[in-house]
Amino acid sequence: MRMASAFYESCVLFTASDLGLFAALARLGGEADADGVAVACGLNVRGAGLVLDACVALGLLRKSGARYVNTPEAAAFLVPGAPGDLSVALRYNRDVYAAWGQLGELARTGRPVERPALHLGEDPARTRAFVLAMHGRALAMGRGMVPHLDLRGCRRLLDVGGGPGTMASLLAQANPELRCRVMDLPPVAAVAGELLAAQGLQDRITLIPGDYHTTPFPAGNDAVLFSGVLHQESPAAICDLFARAHAALDPGGRLYVVDMMTDETHTQPAFSALFAVNMALTTESGWVFSDVELGGWLREAGFQEFACRPLPPPLPHWIASARKAG
Repeated sequence: MRMASAFYESCVLFTASDLGLFAALARLGGEADADGVAVACGLNVRGAGLVLDACVALGLLRKSGARYVNTPEAAAFLVPGAPGDLSVALRYNRDVYAAWGQLGELARTGRPVERPALHLGEDPARTRAFVLAMHGRALAMGRGMVPHLDLRGCRRLLDVGGGPGTMASLLAQANPELRCRVMDLPPVAAVAGELLAAQGLQDRITLIPGDYHTTPFPAGNDAVLFSGVLHQESPAAICDLFARAHAALDPGGRLYVVDMMTDETHTQPAFSALFAVNMALTTESGWVFSDVELGGWLREAGFQEFACRPLPPPLPHWIASARKAG
């Protein structure tokens, strides 16, 4: 029954975030009653009160008398503009919520229940929302990943399928000598260009609009990064990408993979196994591979010194590295 009602919590979180309840409390001096929140957000008082009480029950808010206040966690991660803001990132989970209701269709057909093109260029609004959600997720998680990517001595990095360019921007900020090239589909790259311009990084990060399946990789790289992209590719496509990455690297160059991964059974960690279902619902070849499979593909492509490990909690990702012979 706990599993059967787990979606109650998701709905409360999505709704409270979308309605701006956490932001409203931050604006209203840190606390307010249901009337004040309802007026600030244009809501019905009774309806707002029910959602606010549910947020208290879930530990997102605290309640004293009739007044509500953000918990420290909500203030840090759910108020737009906060350093750890995840409010935009949550919208990706909200957007795939309907797809999970069609899980039986995936089991019957083995095909995704929505077309990936919807959020990869076909629907401009959905594409923009997707890219901004990925930017929000990468900002929140990327800061924890950057220290684990050793780019000392690297001057040029190719970020394949780099989406909004968030990881490239974080890496550029952490490594002053680094110049990055980010390859992704033209509609995605267009939104990435706006984000990079707003950060003043367009001089250090070059966008390469194109499909990484067919667009040639530029040569002369000290490092190639695949961050959160390979879980939508088939084994054959991954092997092709690694072979092309190997050719695009200078001797001694490094390859990094940051992604969800599982053990050999494809069942642990549990979140990775569930994420595999999410990817299969929304992409043609979506899944989550194991660290053992990844090592085999990299060695087949000619890489050496393969290493792989989970990143420290609460990050759900793993990081793998390999090197082209010098």
